[in-house]
Amino acid sequence: MNKKVVILGGGTGTSTLVRGLKQFPVDISVVVSVSDDGKSTGKLREEFDIPAVGDLRKVIASLSDTEPLFESLLEYRFNTNSDLNGHAVGNLLLAALCNITGNMSDGIKSLSKVLNLKGKVLPLTEDNVTLIGVMEDGSLIEGEHNITKENKRIKNIYYKKDPVINKAVINDIKNADMIILSMGSLYTSIACNLICNDVVKAIDESKGKILYVCNMFTQPGETDNFTVSNHIDVLNGYLGKRKIKTVVVNNGKIPKTYINKYHREEEKDPVVIDKEKLSKMNIKVISDDFIATELGSLKHDAIKLSLRIFEELII
Repeated sequence: MNKKVVILGGGTGTSTLVRGLKQFPVDISVVVSVSDDGKSTGKLREEFDIPAVGDLRKVIASLSDTEPLFESLLEYRFNTNSDLNGHAVGNLLLAALCNITGNMSDGIKSLSKVLNLKGKVLPLTEDNVTLIGVMEDGSLIEGEHNITKENKRIKNIYYKKDPVINKAVINDIKNADMIILSMGSLYTSIACNLICNDVVKAIDESKGKILYVCNMFTQPGETDNFTVSNHIDVLNGYLGKRKIKTVVVNNGKIPKTYINKYHREEEKDPVVIDKEKLSKMNIKVISDDFIATELGSLKHDAIKLSLRIFEELII
């Protein structure tokens, strides 16, 4: 019987991870935060009062086991002068299926059958949630898009109204052999899954290993000057009795051209691996050269990363 893995996250980082992990004999459930309210996703949320579809679309595309053309179709964005401008085809499909089936979870199940998904994609909630950011200067910023755009240091996050958590999310977490906190935006993709009491309680009741895959670069406003242990401290602050015991980090040498590019264009810097602090925290460190490039961007090598995670899972 395959081991059960639950991934908490959203965005490009989680999509990269599942693209590799689906190649291994594991049962995958991806819990996706649905608080994004920018661009196409924001327009659809406002018009149809539905959970955010953007990160759901990305994960579905990555888990799909159909022709590459279908992944390109889901990710295709219209470039037009009409109201379709900027909308991704996958976002429109999910919005339509949500309306047809009555909820996002059933809509995803329907699309999963068509795309032959190698795992489950679960929205954290069916509610149209609004994320609130408490910034270090004391200001409150409403909406995920505004929080990231503000570029202020985040102190805390919470939901404007407590969401009702998807029952399948709670069930899968409780029965997981491993719970992975994915690479991605620390607060607005990962921690926003952990600010719900029901999720933390389910993690506490699970016997699954808790593993965190740390980002290679910092993110302005969210993790400026953060080391690996700083990332873990934030996430452990949202977790309950059970904390992160294992972290996966990149120890490959990042080419200087990328360091300069990310610093200049996005104000991002490599995350420092503070080994001494991690040792004092009794954190198991899994390190390797996970560097891969794709269309001028630096990413984790999905297969190499997933192999190391799979090895940890079956120990």
